[in-house]
Amino acid sequence: MSSSIISLLAVAGNQITIYLGTFTLIAGVIGGLLNIIVFLSLRTFRESSSAFYLTIMSIVNVGQLLTGLLSRIMTSGFGIDWTSTSLFYCKFRLYCFYLCTSTSMTCICLAIIDQYLATSSRAQWRQWCNMRVARRLVLLFVFIWMIHNIPYLIYYDHVISMTTGKVACININTVFVQYNIYGTNLTIGKVIPISITFVFGLLAYHNVQQLGYRTVPLVRRELDKQLTVIILVLIVFAFFTNIPYTIVLILSTMPELTQDPVISAQLQFANLVATSLVYIYFGSSFYIYVCVSNRFRRQFIYVSFEIYLNRWRQRTMAINQVMPET
Repeated sequence: MSSSIISLLAVAGNQITIYLGTFTLIAGVIGGLLNIIVFLSLRTFRESSSAFYLTIMSIVNVGQLLTGLLSRIMTSGFGIDWTSTSLFYCKFRLYCFYLCTSTSMTCICLAIIDQYLATSSRAQWRQWCNMRVARRLVLLFVFIWMIHNIPYLIYYDHVISMTTGKVACININTVFVQYNIYGTNLTIGKVIPISITFVFGLLAYHNVQQLGYRTVPLVRRELDKQLTVIILVLIVFAFFTNIPYTIVLILSTMPELTQDPVISAQLQFANLVATSLVYIYFGSSFYIYVCVSNRFRRQFIYVSFEIYLNRWRQRTMAINQVMPET
């Protein structure tokens, strides 16, 4: 009975990874690229530090999906494990994955802090919301995460399994195994970002409620409202998609639960479902923006049809134009 439950959970997990993972990957990459196009095409966003953080977040989210989710789909769906065939990919995949993940969570934290400062009634705080500070902060944190993730390049290696005889990409340092669980995945990846976004999200929401009583230019006021709303909704979505993974991660560290084969299989299945939810968060920002912001929908339509479609038509007409013979 227990063996049938374990095999059933394994099959169900593979199907979820293949079908839900493939849909998330395609939709997430397309949505991330559309985010980048919209943010870089409009001057309003190019001059906003919060939009700059969201642009960088969209770029690293695409990288996170390609380095993390794509590899899982290839392994579960097609039996192709690139980490076991290439030592470089074994090390580089996790290094790049955690670099993109940490940068993405940092950007959402910086974006909501930036909106709190931008909507503050204190002029000296609003002065910190500029592109120069935003670029320096992003470069600083990217450099920090690049240094922080170097152990993934060192301690992940090819190991031949004693039971199956196959090569696997495994962390060979026991101390770093524990740090990866409690430090990188739990504390840096979940607890700190959730706490920061929760606190500053409430503060930014309070500031936005007071914008109508201040002398603020209409364009600036509408932009602040738009960015604050989409960031707050993104934070709420991040909370509900990341909390299950945090709970499962904590349960998986309890030896009394992992010793039972059935419970261990159930935890592995729960971890797979929770991981799928995390990937959905990284691939959903564009669709959240479109759903919650009527202004973003108009901006997306304007960029798609007024800028790029008309530009393509003009180029097509210029190419097809028949020049009169002389």
